[in-house]
Amino acid sequence: MKPIVTAVLFCCAFVTFGQSQSIVGSWQLIKQTSCLDDNIELNDEGVEEVLSDMKNMSGPTPQVMKLKENNTAEESTKIISRKKSYNSKSFLYKFDGQSIYFLDKKSHTIIEGFTVEKFEGDSLIISNSARACETKVFLRVK
Repeated sequence: MKPIVTAVLFCCAFVTFGQSQSIVGSWQLIKQTSCLDDNIELNDEGVEEVLSDMKNMSGPTPQVMKLKENNTAEESTKIISRKKSYNSKSFLYKFDGQSIYFLDKKSHTIIEGFTVEKFEGDSLIISNSARACETKVFLRVK
């Protein structure tokens, strides 16, 4: 009886761990918030206009981050009229399920650390570990 129970538990554990989500793939940044949004009091109409103009000028850029299985990553900006990406940067990453760290490719030092707020299916929400008010929302692209 014990071997059967042990085998069933082993199979259940294997199925549970075998179906875990993978962060590997292409992710597009769709929304980004900064600490500036929370820290400015909107008492003056002039401040509201300037803040609105700043947000509109830095509109959503189609940034794509490709995370590969060998813990390397590439960030680039897609331009509609061109086949190639623009402004590509390559780096390393470390993902442990609760945090993701971006590392310098040469020195392997941490550039930025993020806490994973949500990682389900095709969505990824991360917040900066040093400044929790900075969040980034990504969608998986194929």
